[in-house]
Amino acid sequence: MKHGYIRVAAATPDVKVADPEFNRKRICEQLEEGIKNHVKIMVFPELCLTAYTCGDLFGQDALLAKAKEELKQILNVTEGHDLLAFIGMPWENHGKLYNTAVAVQDGRVLGIVPKTNLPNYSEFYELRYFQPGNELPVTVKWEGIEIPMGTNLLFACEEIPQLMIAAEVCEDAWVPNPPSIRHVLAGATVIANCSASDETTGKDIYRRSLISGHSASLVCGYIYANAGEGESTQDLVFGGQNLICENGTLLAESRRFGNKTVYGDMDLERLNHERRRMSTFPAADRRDYRVVPFHMKKEELELKRYIDPRPFVPDDEAERSRRCEEILSIQAMGLKKRLSHTGCKHVVIGISGGLDSTLALLVTARAFDMLEIPRNQIHAVTMPCFGTTDRTYQNACLLTKKLNAELLEVNIKEAVSLHFRDIGQDPEVHDVTYENSQARERTQILMDLANRLNGLVVGTGDMSELALGWATYNGDHMSMYGVNSSVPKTLVRHLVRYYADTCGEEELRDVLMDVLDTPVSPELLPPRDGKIAQKTEDLVGPYELHDFFLYQILRFGYHPEKIYRMAVSAFGDGYEKETILKWLKVFYRRFFSQQFKRSCMPDGPKVGSVAVSPRGDLRMPSDAVSRLWLEELDNL
Repeated sequence: MKHGYIRVAAATPDVKVADPEFNRKRICEQLEEGIKNHVKIMVFPELCLTAYTCGDLFGQDALLAKAKEELKQILNVTEGHDLLAFIGMPWENHGKLYNTAVAVQDGRVLGIVPKTNLPNYSEFYELRYFQPGNELPVTVKWEGIEIPMGTNLLFACEEIPQLMIAAEVCEDAWVPNPPSIRHVLAGATVIANCSASDETTGKDIYRRSLISGHSASLVCGYIYANAGEGESTQDLVFGGQNLICENGTLLAESRRFGNKTVYGDMDLERLNHERRRMSTFPAADRRDYRVVPFHMKKEELELKRYIDPRPFVPDDEAERSRRCEEILSIQAMGLKKRLSHTGCKHVVIGISGGLDSTLALLVTARAFDMLEIPRNQIHAVTMPCFGTTDRTYQNACLLTKKLNAELLEVNIKEAVSLHFRDIGQDPEVHDVTYENSQARERTQILMDLANRLNGLVVGTGDMSELALGWATYNGDHMSMYGVNSSVPKTLVRHLVRYYADTCGEEELRDVLMDVLDTPVSPELLPPRDGKIAQKTEDLVGPYELHDFFLYQILRFGYHPEKIYRMAVSAFGDGYEKETILKWLKVFYRRFFSQQFKRSCMPDGPKVGSVAVSPRGDLRMPSDAVSRLWLEELDNL
């Protein structure tokens, strides 16, 4: 449970109808397996101790008594362990029978949660046997102990404040106003659902969407255990579709028609951060609730949770293509509005033959098409200087030609050399002044050209560069509208590739593919043997690592130690641990020290859940210090 991770499970045991002894043995086997696997919360199906499909046998005293007798054996198995399990079983109280989820831990019953919504339509006849549960908890006695019983129960872990569990039973999740809504408003972070949902064609898709949607709208973890093989097939078939979801993400799902246990490592810190971040998520109101405390030992898990090394880029090819098309449209729509508002019919773009300026040019061409402005009023300016290579120069020229934009070449060597003379810079000293003078000269040319043309300078820098401050202040840092300002470098690459794959023009595709194959570089130092001498990722680190850090830091506010652990898990054998730690420290240093550049960055459209605009997602002081974060990494 270090860093907020907790292992949970949804288990479907083999059952025999009306045979609690057999069912108890199978439940206990899965409990023991869960204990060995360091599971802390385990959910079983609805009425699994008797089987859901007992029908009128629920009216038999022998069955009800046997179920409670077998519950004692389950308690014996849990004794000495902190695994919290929810077992579905019938429970009689004051002459009425209830369909309940019984919470058990360490040899005792913590609480009994009755089902609220009893289906009595189509194939369901639960009102024939059961009474709807009470919301307000009451106290029932069993085996000489007092047990709270009611829907409004919260099981609170004393050692882990973020862990607050509530339960609902099957149909409760399918109604317009499920109990889980008020549970999370009372502070529950995890919902357990003991379910017996039969299979009909297409129901699995709806069920998955339902549970995932609940976890998203309620910003919670959701453990859904469904009845499976062994239930009566007199009229129905149960498939055992178990689901573990977290804030809209499916962590684990079992295959149907085979009784299995599925495991998932939930991130409680992520849930807590999301609720804290969302000003519309209300503070907990626990009136009418009874809080049941329990204890749980903290232990560090070897994570089985999948951590996506590329959080900005979908793995699925179809989804990635859909996302790329959507982002290109957002970028183009942003520029379209700015052009129509200003009345500009011309734009100026510095085109280098690199990824970022290529994407900016592609987006601008799309915006011009939307406005029905001729593309020859896009002025793509190539400004070769000391570090320009033939490869990037040729690609810049060819790309501009293929997009039917106007190409303008301004060689800035003479102007920069004159500037060096004016400020007393030795051209043989290849320091930051040597580099930045070139970037600022290029920006001056673009701005002045825009003035002459009554146009607008389109910025090319991406979000990863802004996060690292890898931009020359008042150089490539500045523009009149930055179309790439919230697109991370790892995503820029996929956007250009998507355009190459869908443009339908072989020559355009070829040049785009060569741009993709070119090392990322500002090209501010002289080439070696005609090849790029200055590779950005050699200097500031791999962009795939920095984009991973950026996402986890801004999206979830995690501790540096946790981000390091996640990165080690996500990138596996791709990087040594020491390498990841080195670049994470670099990221924090640069992220804090370079905020002044982001504080005055140009306008640009937000395209994803993470952005660094000072007018939107990141209101951060330019003089904040990074000591707290770096010290945590130094202590690893």
